Amino acid sequence: MKKNLVTIGTFDGVHSGHRFLFTELEKAAALLHLKPLVLYFPLPPKTLLSPHPEMTILTTPDEKKHLFKQLGLRSCALDFQTCHHLSAADFAEKILMQQFKAGGILAGPDFAFGKDRQGDNAFLRQFAQTHQMDFVPLPFYKIMQDKISSSLIRRTLGRGDIATANTLLARPYDLSGCVIKGHQLGRKLGFPTANLDTGIYKVLPMGVYAVQVRVGRKFYNGFCNIGLRPTIHTLDLPLVEVHIFNFKQSIYGRKITIFFREKLRDETKFSSLEALRAQLLQDRQRAQAVLQKYTWPEI
Repeated sequence: MKKNLVTIGTFDGVHSGHRFLFTELEKAAALLHLKPLVLYFPLPPKTLLSPHPEMTILTTPDEKKHLFKQLGLRSCALDFQTCHHLSAADFAEKILMQQFKAGGILAGPDFAFGKDRQGDNAFLRQFAQTHQMDFVPLPFYKIMQDKISSSLIRRTLGRGDIATANTLLARPYDLSGCVIKGHQLGRKLGFPTANLDTGIYKVLPMGVYAVQVRVGRKFYNGFCNIGLRPTIHTLDLPLVEVHIFNFKQSIYGRKITIFFREKLRDETKFSSLEALRAQLLQDRQRAQAVLQKYTWPEI
C-alpha cells in the first residue's frame, strides 16, 4: 500500500501561506512516490482551551472542509481530545505512522505537535531518520516581508483592514449564518436588513463594508454593518446586519453567506435617524460603485 506524505495543522483561514504549503506537499509527494494528506484540527487548540473563545477563528470546521474540497486536497480531521495528551513520540507513532500510514512528514519552521509542543522540527528530523521516513522542511511564506499567519490575519481583521486581510487570505473573508428577526429599524429607514447569527467563534470585522451575498446558489450585492448600533442604543455584542440590493424575498431562518470586499467607513453615532438615513444612502451609492469591479466568489 502506498504511504502518505502528511502535513499537520489547524490551518485556520486556509490562507495564502497554507496554500503554498499544500502546493509544496503535492510536489514533494510526487517526487517521493507518496500520497499527499492534510491532517487538521477542525477548531484551533487555543480556541478549545480558551476561557474566552469568542471571535478567535477565521474559518469554522464546515468552512475549512469546504475550502479543502475546493483545493482538491485529501484531508482528514483529527480529534483534539484524543491527541492533546499524547507525547510527541506517541503522536508520531500511534497517529501518524499507525493510523495514517505516514511515510513522510512536511512541516514549516514553527510547527510543533504533541504534549508541550515537543514535536518540533528537530524532533521530526530525528524521528524520520530513526524510522526511515522522509522529512520535508519548508520556509516561511511571506508577502511584503510579513510572515503570513492566521494570527496576523485575525489582527488585521480586528483593525477592519479588509483589503489586506483578503490579500493574505487569497480570497474574500466571509461570514455565514442564519437570518434572525431584529427590530426592523432598517425597514423603517428604507434599508431592510438581514440580521445574522454567526455563532461565537468567527472574527467579526467592525465597520461598514461593501459585500457580496450568497442566498442559496444566487449572488447579490449589498453593504453590511457590524457594530453596536450607537445611534439607537449600544449593544453588548456586535450585530451583523446586511442590506441586500434589489432583494424582496423573506429569508428568515435561511443560511446566507457574506463576502467582504472593501471597507466603506467606521461605525458612527449620528445625531438623528434622518442623519443616519442620509449616510445609508451614501453607503449604498458607494458600495454599488465599488462592487462593479468584482466578480462573484467561487462556491
